[in-house]
Amino acid sequence: MDKNIQKKERRDRIRRRIRATVRGTGDRPRLSVYKSNKHVYAQLVDDLMGKTLVAASSQSEEVADDVADKTKQEAAEVVGKHLAELADEKGINKAVFDRSGYKYHGVIKALADGAREGGLDF
Repeated sequence: MDKNIQKKERRDRIRRRIRATVRGTGDRPRLSVYKSNKHVYAQLVDDLMGKTLVAASSQSEEVADDVADKTKQEAAEVVGKHLAELADEKGINKAVFDRSGYKYHGVIKALADGAREGGLDF
């Protein structure tokens, strides 16, 4: 079996285990993270209503200029801070972190630290 397919299946199994326990509500939405090879995406999701409350990515127009000449970790931290600012505007200050099967280091840790610096509590 192809190594990339094995890695994807492993991450999917871990992601399903995490999602079995982590649920987002209106008071405490789920901070879901996705990373590609170039960009990082984060969103606050209310699972009870099935709606995305706030979303931010390294491709969004508000963040694109700040992220232009930075490493992926630095860009993830900027995205986390931006997400926390958007959440604060909506009155959200608490969340549940969903790492989506990724290891908690590098880009994922930087995004979480940026969100915490921005005022999001999880």
